[in-house]
Amino acid sequence: MRKEWTLRCRQTILGLGMLSLALFFSACSSDNPQEEPEKEPEVEQPDPPAPSPEPDEDNMEWENAEAVIQGMGIGWNLGNTLDAHDFNDPHDGGDWKYWETYWGQSETTPELMYMLKKAGYGTIRVPVTWGIHMDANGQVNSNWMNRVKQVVEYVLNAGMYCILNVHHDTGADEKAWLVASMKEYKAQKARYEGLWKQIAETFQGYGPRLLFESYNEMLDERRSWCFATFNGGYDATVAADAYEAINCYAQSFVDVVRATGGNNAKRNLIVNTYGACNGVGTWNEHLIDPLVMMKLPKDIVENHLLFEIHTYPNIDNLSAAKAEVAGMITNLKKHLVDKGAPVIIGEWGNSSDNPSLTNKVAFISDFVRQVKAAGMGMCYWMGITDGIARQVPAFSEPECARAMLQAYYGNTFEPELPSMDAMNFNYVVTYKQQWSEVHLCSENISLNDYKGVKVELDGAPANGALSVKIYGETEGTEQYVSVAGNSQEVTFDKSRLGNKIRRVTLQCSLASEYSVTIKRAALIRKDGTEEIQTPTTFWGCDVVLRK
Repeated sequence: MRKEWTLRCRQTILGLGMLSLALFFSACSSDNPQEEPEKEPEVEQPDPPAPSPEPDEDNMEWENAEAVIQGMGIGWNLGNTLDAHDFNDPHDGGDWKYWETYWGQSETTPELMYMLKKAGYGTIRVPVTWGIHMDANGQVNSNWMNRVKQVVEYVLNAGMYCILNVHHDTGADEKAWLVASMKEYKAQKARYEGLWKQIAETFQGYGPRLLFESYNEMLDERRSWCFATFNGGYDATVAADAYEAINCYAQSFVDVVRATGGNNAKRNLIVNTYGACNGVGTWNEHLIDPLVMMKLPKDIVENHLLFEIHTYPNIDNLSAAKAEVAGMITNLKKHLVDKGAPVIIGEWGNSSDNPSLTNKVAFISDFVRQVKAAGMGMCYWMGITDGIARQVPAFSEPECARAMLQAYYGNTFEPELPSMDAMNFNYVVTYKQQWSEVHLCSENISLNDYKGVKVELDGAPANGALSVKIYGETEGTEQYVSVAGNSQEVTFDKSRLGNKIRRVTLQCSLASEYSVTIKRAALIRKDGTEEIQTPTTFWGCDVVLRK
């Protein structure tokens, strides 16, 4: 699946081993040879970033790390956007529109950022994957860098903090080039430091509301989640090497950014634990290792570094989830905060297959209250405004956004949350391939809670052209219902589908291009009430909003 949070579900059980890292700082020294950039192909360039609306921002007081956590408020991730990638796709790295929308998200706009700020959000984390936009000499494509600048400006111009990172250059993909091993660190050191030198120099003059984050979820050579060498059986020597490498990458990051001078000499910087692991769990003694073995990098300024972890608890049992968060906070204070830097939870959400809206809202409220009380920062992973809703812009999960904001600011806080449900949109779907599909519902749902789906069109489709396709609990279990008129209601066949469905689509059987307008799509709950859905592209089609 392309949604990144599905990969994060394994992050609810994280940890690391109690081995020392001798001669650490000598192994982590910085150097950065310069290479001649290759000539880049002609592609559409983004408009130049607008100047900051706060011309005196550079003269603002530079908050220390503890103060910046308070100023950042509640945060959100602009996920599956600038981080979208396909290591096997040779498409031009400078074609920013292609890549920014590659995972089905809308092109980012200033209006989206102003909506989030107006609602009460104070920070936007901007995940960026860089490797596919770099040439053989490690130079970032100028069109891509300009688009990153533009999106960062959207955030800052809206009056929010912005966290800019290096994202899917790490992770479980075998082609991820940043790997937690000393062998790989030494091989990629110049390229990694060269990347951060380019980023730091590009944003050198930006003010204190811009933070840099070193790397995302870096894994060992076995691509182990949970703790180093989890995959294939624990190996103390290999695990120690992985943790040493993590600390070396973190030190390289700090050294390179500080060396660029200007505002970067005092900018707040964020370093992640191995895998962004959070130490939760008791089923293995090594789960705590990523916290224990993480070092606070040496720095030329005091109190301008932060630690980051991620967490995605299972929330089917709310009491257990609440206790898990409390235990995580205790571990973070003991093993990270006590090392001299505050913590930001750069990604959080849940790993449940089919959480009810009630459980999601309850978990969000409790999580925000606990984390805020602990003096830690937090950025929610995606959700709340997703897919075509970002184009409007509007909130696709206003209930979750409200719970988040009221938990942070208090129950009397009334956020402004324009929602897709309240807007009278039509969705023009253009099918470009035979059997292509548009999502009517793209998340797992329980057939204990929902009994059917309904779709309304602006007219009857061509005979046999469209079918509602329902994907059952297991691969190959499907239900098809042909759409005969301008309105079609389908009752889920539980005997065929199982206890859950994975997605519901509207599929086109025609081999030629065909367009249809969806006026409304809704899931039907057991009590007969309806839950409005936002149609989004699955494959082989385009979806355009129309008033």
